[in-house]
Amino acid sequence: MAPALNHPAGVNFIDEQQKHVHAEASEYYGGQEQFSRGRTYSASFAHGYHPKKAPAFGEEWHQRSRRMSHDEKSITAPRRFLIDVEETIRVVLEQEDTDGDFQISVTDAGPKLMPLGTATSNGFKTFDIRGTYMLSNLLQELALARDHGRKRIVLDEARLTENPVDRLSRMIKNSFWHALTRRIDGDGLEIICADPKNRTGRVNPRIYVPHGEPAMAEYYRKVASEKPHLNLDVQVLPPKCDDPVFVKSLNNKPGILALAMQEVDDPKGGKTLKGIPFIVPGARFNELYNWDSYFISLGLLIDGQVNMAKGMVDHFIFEIQHYGKILNGSRSYYLCRTQPPFLTDMALQIFNQLDRSDIDANRAWLKRAIQAAIKEYHTIWVAEPRMDPQTGLSRFRPDGIGIPPETEATHFTHILEPYARKHGLSVNEFSEKYNEGIIKEPALDEYFLHDRAVRESGHDTTYRFEKRCANLGTIDLQALLYKYEVDIGTAIREVFDDELEIDEEFDLAPWPVTPETYASSHREKSNSRVQTSEEWFARAEWRRSTIDKYCWNESKSLYFDYDTVQEKQSLYESVTAFWVLWAGCASEEQAWKLLSQSMKKFEVLGGLASGTEESRGKISLDRPNRQWDYPYAWPPHQIMTWVGLERYGYLEDAQRLAYRWIYMMTTAFVDFNGVVPEKFDAVKLSHLVDAEYGNQGIDFKMVPREGFGWMNAAYQVGLSYLSTGMRRAVSACTSPEVFFGTSSSLQNTQAQAYQASNTDALNLAMDTLYLSDPPIHSPISPTY
Repeated sequence: MAPALNHPAGVNFIDEQQKHVHAEASEYYGGQEQFSRGRTYSASFAHGYHPKKAPAFGEEWHQRSRRMSHDEKSITAPRRFLIDVEETIRVVLEQEDTDGDFQISVTDAGPKLMPLGTATSNGFKTFDIRGTYMLSNLLQELALARDHGRKRIVLDEARLTENPVDRLSRMIKNSFWHALTRRIDGDGLEIICADPKNRTGRVNPRIYVPHGEPAMAEYYRKVASEKPHLNLDVQVLPPKCDDPVFVKSLNNKPGILALAMQEVDDPKGGKTLKGIPFIVPGARFNELYNWDSYFISLGLLIDGQVNMAKGMVDHFIFEIQHYGKILNGSRSYYLCRTQPPFLTDMALQIFNQLDRSDIDANRAWLKRAIQAAIKEYHTIWVAEPRMDPQTGLSRFRPDGIGIPPETEATHFTHILEPYARKHGLSVNEFSEKYNEGIIKEPALDEYFLHDRAVRESGHDTTYRFEKRCANLGTIDLQALLYKYEVDIGTAIREVFDDELEIDEEFDLAPWPVTPETYASSHREKSNSRVQTSEEWFARAEWRRSTIDKYCWNESKSLYFDYDTVQEKQSLYESVTAFWVLWAGCASEEQAWKLLSQSMKKFEVLGGLASGTEESRGKISLDRPNRQWDYPYAWPPHQIMTWVGLERYGYLEDAQRLAYRWIYMMTTAFVDFNGVVPEKFDAVKLSHLVDAEYGNQGIDFKMVPREGFGWMNAAYQVGLSYLSTGMRRAVSACTSPEVFFGTSSSLQNTQAQAYQASNTDALNLAMDTLYLSDPPIHSPISPTY
């Protein structure tokens, strides 16, 4: 039976406002409810008498009255429904949400059918809403209507049947980015200070202001005074705020780190400070992150939010100036740690999209960004201990003392238990004494050195880096630094007339790179001379040869990490080898070998897995899955490979991989109530992953609010690679094996692996149905 309609007596509910059928919720559900006097027979049925038959279920079948007796038929106008919001939410959840997670997904065992009263009949006649996608969209629309205070709505059927690719892309552009936007100022502190990773038990907000920003410190003290309910604790950091001993002292009093602000007019005619907005990844990551922000910015640029992306670069410039590096994340416990470097490409892409009306201002902004990147390069990436002078390879090797405090309380229990037993202590007692330096355990120090390096790499965690990350010259980091060197040289030559003066004084790293030059105490100062493109291109060429010497494996046609302690390649096969294509440091021959010989090791049904199953090794109770290993797939790896393949002329391969990824995201969105997760199992096409930390972005009620930062971006970027035919096919959830055909041995192998991993009877039946359709072949060239 259709959900009851609760109209005031004797009236019809009307909605005559002309709104675009796919308008955003604020517009679509805005405005006032309107009623008119009832003039038709249907008014009498709006108050409790419902001559409708409920579906009768039994033994896998159901029977309804003849369709003409209850379905509205309209030739002249699109179908619209008259809905009581709260009552319909109750009925939908009661009938369809059988697992009680406030979502309608393919795993729910409800009938997947609900009649809704049509608007033209004032709710008297009904039409059936069928299937997971339409019902989950109905639940989402009802939740949005409730958000806007609506008790009754007239809902266009087109919002329930909307093309899933268009719907997800629209939600990302107009809703998700907004929900992930944060500001650090008086208006935004309450939201940004919330830290799901804080396990100290203290929830009152605390903000750390860098040394040398007295106006900012005064601003936050004023906010604390004017908003006493916040209980805001304002602390000023010392000049050397990334000293490991000091950072450890903050573990029990974590807080948000202040970021860049701009001066604006206040209502009283004076001046005040306002936080520059930025995008957070989402879920438990409620702060500004380094490499997440790069990929997020790519999505923002596609969606026309150039100023938002530009503001994130402003924050990174601020972090390098005041915190010494672009931080892993903008919390106090990240002060010793950075993440993979992307600043130069991020700044140049934004610069190329800035408004051309003020060229001088744009050049001044880019100069600030390039100067900051040069400082980061010299003081972080080619400075010891991250630089290994013997090989010239840079490493992820952050400072830090003790146990990383941002992890779950039990994350390191299995590591700490043997040491605790050795000292006759509980794990908690041992942890406290170890962190304070009362107990010395050199082997544990070594373990946490590598653990912190894994977190700095962004790939936390993977068997690729287990107990050795800080010693590895990883192929991905070398590729990123090669791109830094080329980008900086290009910017100096093309934008700054081949001369760039550095305003801030800092030590330049030795050049050329040798153990002897690094052993010398003499360091040239940054402002002692101008920077020219020649030096930076020379650095890039030298790094290219270093990568070829230590990381390229000709016999395996793949790049590998190099262990600077064991002095040999680490033969874990990682998809980050394809980052050299993004950076442009592979030869044409190397690029072809990567594509023709090694791509098949990583390509699976849903895109590119992080590594190979062989490299990961056997999984058992004592050796559980790691989330950056096979079979898991992440947005950064997909985007970097798409761009790299396109750069070397392999556009069709980039399109194929992008299609796989977009297909996986779209089917999850269709089947699981609009979910956009942090990562996927790309072999099973599932966001329900069996790895540490689980998955982020999947815990929401009724309607997805924010997706997940870099997954949102990957969808928007991936769509830009698809041709019109591809976009239509993926909108119909056409499997890649159908779309591209299954003639190749690689694709047959993947299809067999997928069938073996998927034992759900319904899914197997649907796959059989899909695979019986004739294959659709894509056009050669994409449309942008």
